[in-house]
Amino acid sequence: MSPTAAYDAAVAAFFKRLIAAADQADPDVLEADSTGDMITLTAVRTGQKIVVNTQRAVSQVWVAGQGTGVHFDLGPDGRFVDDKGQGKELAAWVSACVEAVTGAPLAL
Repeated sequence: MSPTAAYDAAVAAFFKRLIAAADQADPDVLEADSTGDMITLTAVRTGQKIVVNTQRAVSQVWVAGQGTGVHFDLGPDGRFVDDKGQGKELAAWVSACVEAVTGAPLAL
């Protein structure tokens, strides 16, 4: 599988997991909106948003949350990890961002 195909497959799988997890969340707490290459998670009570967006040109996923933007690269083990070497993993980071705005982590 080419690196581009591996990236596309990994993004599709993660986005599917993310939408499924958001669909299981209480709709009075968290809303999800998917528009192709971007998923926006919104805390209903505060209106705070977490944006998960593909960066296909550089084969990354970008997450805006907790007042910062973090870029994630696909690692050799198939997990997305932050590109600054801080040890952040995509699913864990998105879950932590959701917890910061809703009080409950997202089960990814």
